[in-house]
Amino acid sequence: MQFSDRRNTTRWIIIITSFVIVSLILWNTYSFFQIFKQEERVKMQHWALSQKKINTDDLDADLELPLQIIQTANIPIIVTEKDSIINKINIDDDIVNDKTKLRDFLQRLKNQNDPIVMKISEGRTHNLYYGDSSLLNKLKYYPIALLFIIFLFGAVVYNFYKSTKMATQNKLWAGMAKETAHQIGTPLSSLIGWLEIMKADNVDETTVSEIEKDINRLQTITERFSKIGSEPVLETKDIVEETRNSFDYLKSRFSKQVDFTFSAPKNPILVSINPALHSWTIENLMKNAIDAMKGRGKLKILIEKEGQNIKINVIDSGKGIPKNQYRRVFEPGFTTKKRGWGLGLSLTKRIVEEYHNGKIKVAHSEIDKGTTMQILYKKAK
Repeated sequence: MQFSDRRNTTRWIIIITSFVIVSLILWNTYSFFQIFKQEERVKMQHWALSQKKINTDDLDADLELPLQIIQTANIPIIVTEKDSIINKINIDDDIVNDKTKLRDFLQRLKNQNDPIVMKISEGRTHNLYYGDSSLLNKLKYYPIALLFIIFLFGAVVYNFYKSTKMATQNKLWAGMAKETAHQIGTPLSSLIGWLEIMKADNVDETTVSEIEKDINRLQTITERFSKIGSEPVLETKDIVEETRNSFDYLKSRFSKQVDFTFSAPKNPILVSINPALHSWTIENLMKNAIDAMKGRGKLKILIEKEGQNIKINVIDSGKGIPKNQYRRVFEPGFTTKKRGWGLGLSLTKRIVEEYHNGKIKVAHSEIDKGTTMQILYKKAK
């Protein structure tokens, strides 16, 4: 617990430090922006003074410095006199040649900076409107680009952390499953021995047969758990027969208040599956369906063949699933039951998609009317 608390504290220190660093960078960027903006205003004031000097001084005056200042300005400028445009500098020709565009551009400059008033003579003034330089415009978008990069970096870190956490959880579940299989193996071997003694003592054959079925069932469950986390061996099997076997087993062990129906093509359909894991998949879906119906309703398994695709539909008349939970039902830990770990559908999805290269989804659902869960497999070649 202490180690976990230390890790959480370290994580929060990193997050807060990162936030402070980002805030400082953004604040510095804003400060630089304001400094550059002020420097450009000073530059425009010098430009205005130079323009005034050129316009008012004698022809013999030394105008070299004012001319250099005017020529080095790379900022868009519009000079007006009584709302009439009298000069345009560093503006694209397509704007200059279009009066409407020029007026719109002037309005844009008015919104960017306050004008510099040039007093030409008594009662005569010019207003100098200027925009931001290309450097200032680039600097303006720098914080946005920085935030975008930080967002991407955060997303990468989050995905890495999430995938690492999921990988650790998967290893934990796989280890627990294998240990469970190992622990079940010892009493199971003992039960098999006692079964042989019961046969030798001529115990009622029906009783022995039912106990033998349950022992075989425990062996199947042990085999399933031992395969979690390992690459299962796939066999070419008749998907109809394998599905029917699981269906018949559960049908005989559930309440008569559930109306069971099985519908499938009569001809065998060969699919590459692991029989033990496939039966687990069908049983998980059937048990979830029966839970959704609270042990009373209609449950149907429908197998359809569409070209190379094989669809196994598990249809119930239960409480249904809201659309916003179609994907969530397959997440580890998600459950609507008071008891349960929410691992059934998560394991089912893993068996179908990772081990059998198939797909599973909520094909259809209506609240208080029922749900159709669908598995999609490819036919064996």
